[in-house]
Amino acid sequence: MPPANASTMTAPHPETTVQASTKPKPIAQEKKLSGDLIFRWVTTIFAMSILAILALMLTEMALQSIPAIKQFGLKFVTASEWDAVNGNFGALPYLYGSVVSSVLALALATPLSIGAALFITEICPRGWGSMIAPLVELLAAIPSVIYGLWGVLVMAPWLQSTVEPFLIDHFGALPFFQGAPYGVSMLAAVFILMIMVVPIITSITKEVLMAVPQSQKEAAIALGATRWEMIRIAILPYGRSGILGAAILGLGRAVGETMAVTMVIGNAPQISLSLLSPAYTMPSVIANEFAEASSKLHSAALMEIGLILLLVTLIINAMARLLIWSVSRGSSGGRI
Repeated sequence: MPPANASTMTAPHPETTVQASTKPKPIAQEKKLSGDLIFRWVTTIFAMSILAILALMLTEMALQSIPAIKQFGLKFVTASEWDAVNGNFGALPYLYGSVVSSVLALALATPLSIGAALFITEICPRGWGSMIAPLVELLAAIPSVIYGLWGVLVMAPWLQSTVEPFLIDHFGALPFFQGAPYGVSMLAAVFILMIMVVPIITSITKEVLMAVPQSQKEAAIALGATRWEMIRIAILPYGRSGILGAAILGLGRAVGETMAVTMVIGNAPQISLSLLSPAYTMPSVIANEFAEASSKLHSAALMEIGLILLLVTLIINAMARLLIWSVSRGSSGGRI
């Protein structure tokens, strides 16, 4: 038999055990919390710095535009005269050129992009789709000056010798196809913008279509729908908002495109219904004249055009992101 007091000699005191086991925990927990807090503040600073840069850009552009805003007011966006010598500046031809070229390019690019996205996600074999999709997206990585160089050396002469004479001969009665075949024209800018925005719209539309639930596709097939009926009934209605958002995002790219459009549009500050006539856009006039601004008012007018362009681009991109997010959040899908 062990002695009666053996348990009192070997067993640790309960309070000592609790203190020994709990004493290091608050220190480790405090270190963990301090590390999380530092990481949270660092990432918050990084995120806020991006917004601060954007706010700084808007503020500086607005301050630099004040002389033109005071001089012309709202008349700046309604007048058509741009005379740097006499100090008369009106941005309407540039607004017209940017809007018309971007909208027409979007009207041509959207059906083409939707068809390409449907082919990649629903029609072609999965292995082919995984090869075609990167090739389409690779077009978005080509510098715009390469598009412009190809446009002015290859596409514009082809339009001047083939497409524009055909349009004049067969549709010359319409105001949209009247005039001489210049080659460099609004039509050339529309085509070059269409080629440039197709990869963006196709890539985003593909992601939206892949977000359609697989069960929704299978349900349409189980009810006897053909592949086309399944696409028309189950896929396109589900991704309508996302496709619209992709198109608007492409519009934002088209509105802000500079180099390629500058090289093929002709750079004539005029408003004409004819697509065969030269035109001008807001990014093009900034690129062409900012280094040659002869007065403070001239620089302020160009800065105000830049401010308008920045605000329009921000609004368009924000609308597109909201539409895409409303469709693709929390969804997953695939091809049958």
